[in-house]
Amino acid sequence: MTILVFGSSGQLAQSLRDTKQDKEPYFVDRKTCDLADPDQVDAILEQKKPGLIINAAAYTAVDKAEEETELSYRVNEASVRRMAAFAHVNKARLIHLSTDFVFDGTKQLPYLPGDATSPLGEYGAGKLAGELAALQEAPESTMIVRTAWVYSEHGSNFVKTMLRLMNEKDELGVVDDQLGSPTYAHGLAEIIWQIVDHDLFTAGIYHWTDEGNITWHEFAKAIQQEALEAGLLAKAIPINAITTDEYPTPAARPAYSVLDNTKLAKLLGIEPTAWRENLKLMLARL
Repeated sequence: MTILVFGSSGQLAQSLRDTKQDKEPYFVDRKTCDLADPDQVDAILEQKKPGLIINAAAYTAVDKAEEETELSYRVNEASVRRMAAFAHVNKARLIHLSTDFVFDGTKQLPYLPGDATSPLGEYGAGKLAGELAALQEAPESTMIVRTAWVYSEHGSNFVKTMLRLMNEKDELGVVDDQLGSPTYAHGLAEIIWQIVDHDLFTAGIYHWTDEGNITWHEFAKAIQQEALEAGLLAKAIPINAITTDEYPTPAARPAYSVLDNTKLAKLLGIEPTAWRENLKLMLARL
C-alpha cells in the first residue's frame, strides 16, 4: 500500500519519518505540493494513487490566520476536502490531524470527541471546517485525530523557544491561566503507525495527547528543571506566572485545552505516556 504524507517539514511529519521503521511513505513538501493550491493536491494524489493519506500539514499561524483567513481556509479546509474526495472515490483512507482549537475552552472537563465545537478564532474555525469537509466527502474513509500543545526536537515549538529564551534572558513571564496537555510529536507519530501496522483504522473523530495537564507556566518550569538536569542549560532563571490578559495576542486561545484520550486508547489497547516522561525523552534526543 502506498502511503502519502502531507507536511514533510512539519514536526509531526518529521517524527513520522523518524519512526517509520520498514515503511516507505512518500513525504510531500510544499515545493512538490502547495496546499494553498488545492488543484496541486488533486495532481499529487492522482500521480501517487495512495491507499493511505496522512495529513500532517496545516496552516498553523494562529495569529496570522486572523488576517490571512482565505489562505488558512485553502490549506485547512479546501485541500482537506480534496484529500477526502480522493479517498472516497478511490477506496483509500485518510488520517487527518486536527486541533484542540476547535473548542472554546470553557468546559473545564476533558473534551470528548463528540463534544460541541466552538472555535474562538479563524485558525480553529478553519481546522473545524476541514474536519467537517472530510467527514462530508468521505465519512467512511476519514479518521480524525485531534491533538494539542505539540512539540519535538524538530522545527519551532514551545520547548525549543523556552530553552532559547532561558539561555538569553535573566527572567521570563509565562501564561499561567491556560491549561492543556503537552504532546511529544514522536509519541503521536508512533500512535499513527500503530493504527497503520495493526490495521486499526476506524472512521470517526479521536483525541490523542500525552497524559496529564498543566499550565504553560508549569510547563516552562518543568522544561527548565529537566533541561538543567540534562545539561542543556547553564543556570536557572526566575519564571514568573502571568495572565493571558498580560500577554495579549491577535487570536484568542482556549483557556482549557485538555482532551479526553479514552476512545483512541481503547481502540489501540494502550494508555498515553505521561507528558513529563516524553519531555525527558525529547530533551535527551535534543
